Amino acid sequence: MPTRIARRGEDPERLDRLFQALADASRRSMIDRLSAGPASVSELAQPLAMTLPSVVKHLAVLESGGIVLSEKRGRVRTYRIAPDALAAVETWLAQRKARYQLQFDALERYLASQPDDEDEA
Repeated sequence: MPTRIARRGEDPERLDRLFQALADASRRSMIDRLSAGPASVSELAQPLAMTLPSVVKHLAVLESGGIVLSEKRGRVRTYRIAPDALAAVETWLAQRKARYQLQFDALERYLASQPDDEDEA
């Protein structure tokens, strides 16, 4: 297993849980539904071709990843998106994008400094 190097402010295990939670299309569908507002397990299961126990397992992965929060009132468990649920993913992506952008800028400067083939002819 590759060694993970934690960067300042990063929690590698939390990022792993977030990306694992986002890796499944059914879970992303649930996140999309929850972005419109809280929903019960049965409401989340309705458009999916799976059993309620399977939906509950997917929701547990989302909850473990910190993407959703649940609340039980009586017999109904309701889920909602956690505040700043994807902030760690956004930060991780932004850091890599900035690094790659610097590398592309350096490549662009290097290529611009090279003589054109037409100049040599």
